[in-house]
Amino acid sequence: MSGARGGWGLALVAGLWHGRAMRIFALFMLLFLPAVAAAQEGERPMTAAEFEAYTTGKTLSYATTGNAPYGAEEYLPGRQVRWAFTGQECKEGSWFEDEAGLICFVYDDDPAPQCWSFYRRPGGIAARFENRDDARPLYSISESAEPLFCPGPQIGV
Repeated sequence: MSGARGGWGLALVAGLWHGRAMRIFALFMLLFLPAVAAAQEGERPMTAAEFEAYTTGKTLSYATTGNAPYGAEEYLPGRQVRWAFTGQECKEGSWFEDEAGLICFVYDDDPAPQCWSFYRRPGGIAARFENRDDARPLYSISESAEPLFCPGPQIGV
């Protein structure tokens, strides 16, 4: 009888330990994962010179967290760009570094600067939109030396 009680007691202790361990693990993941993500993006934003050296001559495709396609940008010489949201027409523009060190883009159809911080990460770059606090980061998911495909506007059927 004492053997059965001892076995039950060990199972109870093991169950309590397992539950506590899982709670500690969950807390650890909640606290630690954001730090890992930030470290993967890099500890400091890329400088304008680093960004220019990395992007010029490339077309980068971007996605949001979870790999939802977002858009693509072709980085041309002279800090010129061509951007297209996924499934939309291309926009011509340029970029510059502002006084705070942010990379800001202006486009022909919208001259208001859209400023970003870019971070190196394994396999590409991450971008954080700085004009809004609630913006989700973007991640480069592919790079190409090919120009951005820009179909014209759809004209009649």
